[in-house]
Amino acid sequence: MAKNKRTLMLGGGLVVAAAAAVYALLIRPWHLRWGADEGEVDLTLPGDDLVPTPRLNATHAVTIQASPSEVWSWLVQIGQGRGGFYSYDWIENMMGLDIHTTNRILNHHQRLEVGDLIPLASDGYALPVAIVDPGKVLVLHGDTRIDPQETIPKLNPGDYLSVNWGFYLFEQDNGSTRLVERWRADWNSSFQNTFFYRLFLEPGAFVMERKMLLGIKHRAENMA
Repeated sequence: MAKNKRTLMLGGGLVVAAAAAVYALLIRPWHLRWGADEGEVDLTLPGDDLVPTPRLNATHAVTIQASPSEVWSWLVQIGQGRGGFYSYDWIENMMGLDIHTTNRILNHHQRLEVGDLIPLASDGYALPVAIVDPGKVLVLHGDTRIDPQETIPKLNPGDYLSVNWGFYLFEQDNGSTRLVERWRADWNSSFQNTFFYRLFLEPGAFVMERKMLLGIKHRAENMA
């Protein structure tokens, strides 16, 4: 009986180790650069310097058959209580974020300025606009060392989280738009933080961001 138990534990450990290896070697490199080509991954973009030494650096991209100005109309209105995030509302609302994505252009949410806050949840958590160049660039940045209220989840004393969320529109020769999204994050190193951010935040953010890019693509192309 004891031998069988040890065998099961060993087998379970091997399965976990194999799954971790597959994720680290195959799945993680794929999702950190989903849709992006080598040039886009290596490209230095506005706002990169806001999180200069990220522990997480992901670049995603999608081609949209619409002009940059048409894509921008959807992008500029993102936010809780605004246009939503074009992702999985049901997942966000399971977490109590109260997100309701729109399928139309909201004229009263078509202008942003540096310092404006983009709400991420109904509890007041928001990311400030750090860079805005209409039709080209939108960068959000938050750092709990600057504003301790900018934290999801609530951090332990001494912990910090700095995030940079950028969107970049590049017009293509055929009139389409390449939408590049970059997510960079840094935090103080600890086993707890590394475990949470690597195991939950990193893959979770990818799932939502991929859907967001596809959601913007769908809406912009249907309106073009």
